[in-house]
Amino acid sequence: MHLPALLRRALVAVSLLSFALLAGEPKEILLWPKGAPGSEGKTEPAHVRVTEGGDHVVTGVHQPSLTPYLPSKDKANGTAVLVIPGGGHRELWMDHEGYNPARALSEHGTAAFVLTYRLARETNSTYEIAVHALADTQRAIRLIRSRATEWGIDPARVGAIGFSAGGELVWLASSHFDSGKPDASDVIERQPSRPDFLGFIYPGRSGDIQPETNSPPAFLACAYNDRKDIGEGLAEVYLRYKRAGVPAELHIYGSGGHGFGLRAKNTRPVAQWLTRFEEWMDDSGFLKTH
Repeated sequence: MHLPALLRRALVAVSLLSFALLAGEPKEILLWPKGAPGSEGKTEPAHVRVTEGGDHVVTGVHQPSLTPYLPSKDKANGTAVLVIPGGGHRELWMDHEGYNPARALSEHGTAAFVLTYRLARETNSTYEIAVHALADTQRAIRLIRSRATEWGIDPARVGAIGFSAGGELVWLASSHFDSGKPDASDVIERQPSRPDFLGFIYPGRSGDIQPETNSPPAFLACAYNDRKDIGEGLAEVYLRYKRAGVPAELHIYGSGGHGFGLRAKNTRPVAQWLTRFEEWMDDSGFLKTH
């Protein structure tokens, strides 16, 4: 390997480590250590913007990754959740739609993994939602399952929860999946990519969510005063699940707007959605140890 390529990879690794340290979060795990398919030649590190409110907003992702939040062994329940932040496929809001819910889940015993994925709607982006961002999501689910023994996870209890644009990816992953390639040289690619359960938190493109009888069970949450396609759209999604005979639970809060996520300063009823999600996981049998 030529030295410039080594240097470029080293710079990417340093950037990712700096991002984790800046945000005060665990270190990321690259989904494709040798480079993501479709990102060949793109070695620029992701850009992290910190807002006046202290939010970490990521753009320019070419090295998709997972940030793991593993529970202590005495609390671990064997369940894992892939957490997918939103941002309109133009940016990623990593705190209230990523780190905060992942940290809370891990503190309550569920292993959580925040996905940093490639953005299809950035200016001059060459990526596509249903190609590259979906591939990142599928790869993340496979990676979690590939290390299930190491992380104390039941590979049959790996779910995905997404916020806004992240919700769109949750649906795509649940409707475009495979059982893995048993003969693949890459052990990660041997794993199935289908999530076992879903969480839609004010998801984008709710009209595309069309469950079938074999779709994973779903938890749905939004606010009454969100935009019409979500505030009304998610109610219609629930009815589709009901008609398909797939278990689902819907929460529409009286206020909260779009993007409420999980913030320490939010004390309104909508801030209790994560508790309801955990109750739903428990009631659905996903938190029970075997």
